Amino acid sequence: MSSIKIQRINSELVKTISEILMTETNDEFMKTITITAADTSSDLSYAKVYFTSILDKTPQELEKEMNEASDFFRKFVAEKMDLRQTPKLKFCYDESIAYGNKIEHILENIHEKEENVGK
Repeated sequence: MSSIKIQRINSELVKTISEILMTETNDEFMKTITITAADTSSDLSYAKVYFTSILDKTPQELEKEMNEASDFFRKFVAEKMDLRQTPKLKFCYDESIAYGNKIEHILENIHEKEENVGK
């Protein structure tokens, strides 16, 4: 399958799961989840869905809870997306946002030290 089609499917998957989180779930935990990306296999059998959350839980706890609900999400994805095969969903915590925040904090500290030295 062409990479452009997979990219479109990934984008639609992110959009669809985000909509499901906001409209179809009543769980407050699910309302704190933000879907950041998806990576679908070329045969559409599996999809890794990357997410973040504002909760103070470990990434492992968050992944466990999201993966327990993967069949729920897969059912709604099958209804909302026109795919010949709905991929099995595996949720993975997206570390990139936390990593970016850590680097931003380090850079701020460096700039503060440079300003203090210049005075």
